[in-house]
Amino acid sequence: MARHIQGTFEIKKVMKQIQSVYINGKFLVPKGSETAKIISPRDGKPIAQLTYANQEDTRLAIQAASVALVNYSQSSIEERSGILKRIHDQITNRIDDLIKATILEYGATRERAKWSNLISASTFLNQIEVIKNYPFERNVNESKVKMEAVGVTALFTPWNSVAGSIAVKVASALSAGCTIVLKPSEFGAWQSQIIMECIDAAGLPKGVVNMVNGRGDEISKAIMESTEVTKISFTGSTAIGKILAKQAIETMKRVTLELGGKSANIILEDADLDTAIPMALQASFMNNGQACIAGSRLLIPASKKEEIKNRLIEAASRFIVGNPFDKEVNMGPVANQKQVDRVQQYIISGIEEGAELVHGGPGRPKGFEEGYYVNPTIFMGANNSMKISREEIFGPVLTVISYENEEQAIEIANDSDYGLMAFISSGDTERAQLIANKLKAGRVLINTLKHDPLAPFGGYKNSGFGRENGVLGLEEFLEVKTLIM
Repeated sequence: MARHIQGTFEIKKVMKQIQSVYINGKFLVPKGSETAKIISPRDGKPIAQLTYANQEDTRLAIQAASVALVNYSQSSIEERSGILKRIHDQITNRIDDLIKATILEYGATRERAKWSNLISASTFLNQIEVIKNYPFERNVNESKVKMEAVGVTALFTPWNSVAGSIAVKVASALSAGCTIVLKPSEFGAWQSQIIMECIDAAGLPKGVVNMVNGRGDEISKAIMESTEVTKISFTGSTAIGKILAKQAIETMKRVTLELGGKSANIILEDADLDTAIPMALQASFMNNGQACIAGSRLLIPASKKEEIKNRLIEAASRFIVGNPFDKEVNMGPVANQKQVDRVQQYIISGIEEGAELVHGGPGRPKGFEEGYYVNPTIFMGANNSMKISREEIFGPVLTVISYENEEQAIEIANDSDYGLMAFISSGDTERAQLIANKLKAGRVLINTLKHDPLAPFGGYKNSGFGRENGVLGLEEFLEVKTLIM
């Protein structure tokens, strides 16, 4: 079984008041009156409180962004680059505050919190190189083609990667010359406030970036009804993404959706299992299992089932569940009670459908009476029709499916409603690339878990449409104008 340690790191309990509204260059008192407590998943206790923004706040934010668009859309590449650099510098200055907030508010481990927030800072720096080398004007045959800002953009970001998701969207929108209404997850409000404070300290023109943090249904209503908002970029569940996409057509908003995943991780017969097995568990359990890119379906050769089973059990025992402030811990709690309940339901479903539970299981980890901790869980002997194989669990549950040959592995991998990510482990990279070419996934990682921040990110099928990062991410915020003379 995985080891669990309670940890002794103590945090002084002071109720922090979150600033949820930033409009036209100022943090403002929300027009809304509904309040909510931020609960730390470490112990289930409140650590902060915010007053939700409402539709009136949102309309004011849209108005500010619309006014600012007139000048900002005409800004130079040098001006935008300076803004991106200053935001990077401010986030770097606040990195310790962000790490602490990410651990307290979300339950990320120290290492994960540090990595994800450093990525958010570097995203702004990377974007400078993208726009310096991008041809905003080009000649096509007898015409001149200009790439222009799409306009006022509404950015919806999730709770499982607060700073990183904000950075990817904000950096691309700013570099395209767009103005912004940011709607972060209300479940990551502390982290969002810090990022907004960094943007404020960077000295942007008033109204270029605005934030309204509140209930999704409340904020989105004002955004989706507005004719001034011409672009939405949403990261979150497939169900909500589809709703927003349908609403967007009424005002012809451009749409980018980064949605769910149920990624397959194929271990081929020639893979080095000493490397592939730890990597497979990391791919599934990363971010406490709360990752749309998680390799939650592990496809293994039937001939190596017993060997891989034993290796998985042994490697899983090295995952230490506990207080995310402790350096030894590599798996913290899930984000909230709703996630606990969701994971428990899927674990029970896997048992009821006949999969073999070989590690973890339902209930709390031993010694944890408070907080939102779950057992990292592994099922063997599953098939691809089970709920644990088909639905996104968003928790540390790995489903292992055996295949007889390469063609069957590809068929199982592609037999999914999703297509965000895939993983392949093989001793032959050329063979792995041939298989990768047959997989319906936006990204395929071969013998690595590396992230390339300038390469396109996004998915096939129900994993959404459009791409983030780099040049293609920039173009999601641009419109095309052709001049014929």
